[in-house]
Amino acid sequence: MRKAFISPTKYVQGEDELFNLGYFVQTFGNSALLIAHPDDVKRVQAKLDFTADKFKITLVESNFRGECSREEVARLKELARENSCSCTIGLGGGKAIDTAKCVAEGEALIIVPTIAATDAPTSHSAVLYTPEGQFDDYAYFKQSPSVVMIDTTVIANAPTRFLVSGMGDALSTYFEARATSNSYSNVNAGLPCGVREGVCGPAKGTNTALVLAKFCYETLLKDGLNAKVASDCNQVTPALENIIETNILLSGLGFESGGLAAAHAIHNGLTSLEGTHHYYHGEKVAFSTIAQLVLENAAGSELDEVLEFCISVGLPVCLADIGVDSISSEELLNVAQKACIAEESIHSMPFPVTAEAVAAAIRVADQLGRNYKLAKGV
Repeated sequence: MRKAFISPTKYVQGEDELFNLGYFVQTFGNSALLIAHPDDVKRVQAKLDFTADKFKITLVESNFRGECSREEVARLKELARENSCSCTIGLGGGKAIDTAKCVAEGEALIIVPTIAATDAPTSHSAVLYTPEGQFDDYAYFKQSPSVVMIDTTVIANAPTRFLVSGMGDALSTYFEARATSNSYSNVNAGLPCGVREGVCGPAKGTNTALVLAKFCYETLLKDGLNAKVASDCNQVTPALENIIETNILLSGLGFESGGLAAAHAIHNGLTSLEGTHHYYHGEKVAFSTIAQLVLENAAGSELDEVLEFCISVGLPVCLADIGVDSISSEELLNVAQKACIAEESIHSMPFPVTAEAVAAAIRVADQLGRNYKLAKGV
């Protein structure tokens, strides 16, 4: 059995860590293309100026246009060449980070998230969109970022909703990795990258990834609520530090090397409903995780534990919580069919899955969530 595990070369997090950015740029040269939204640059401008001066580096502004499109990637590659940039920095949220990955193509890449809303910063993949914001394609690179740098002070001062959304994304990590392990399905860490089969082809997840995924879930239960309160107060505490690491590193390693299953596929199906468009990725994944647990007939105690956690930190537990106040049987089946297309991760579940079964699981998950909220007086 061929197995694979992938991770960033270096992960570092701490208060005011951005002051050290220049040190890592220096390991590649004396200049970097900085891909970031102007608003994100403004938030950390003083730290960028300090680190550029201290380490005698040049940060080339990209004037990032906000979309990870082929056109924007081509423009920024040319800008990097014109300025002889030694490395690429992706600073901000998902679009800037993914654009930086595409520009760097797996070489000399530093990722600096300013929010902890997803597990994308550590991965070797990106999502491409059209200039108008429509999905285009997935991109995969030969390795994960060279450096992932987390300034916990910056994260603590971001809106708490981002952190909670990240917990929703991280919530699915263990349950999807467990399903993938039980079905001996392939994981993203072993995706082909253009060389002959057997050298860099499909691979299963490692035991290490499954253990990390389980620790991800355990840390959410232990520190999630206290981290949310710390974020509400814009304070860095041990609990917040643990959840930042959980949302970004543990979940990132878990999903790429442990595998995705029903939760993310159901999320993708739910995005076809217009009401969900105003909700973050992790918020929709949280509800989709409950649907996966129903689909696999998980123990009632496990379902209750997940529901209780979601309620405690403010994650969705029913369709109304993600903007879907009502849904017809036809609409629900359409969501389920999209979740079950041939290339979706739902087929990593350790049993055959049908659209009808998924539709039933979503319906029951919705009712369980509504009942739980009613019982808790939420």
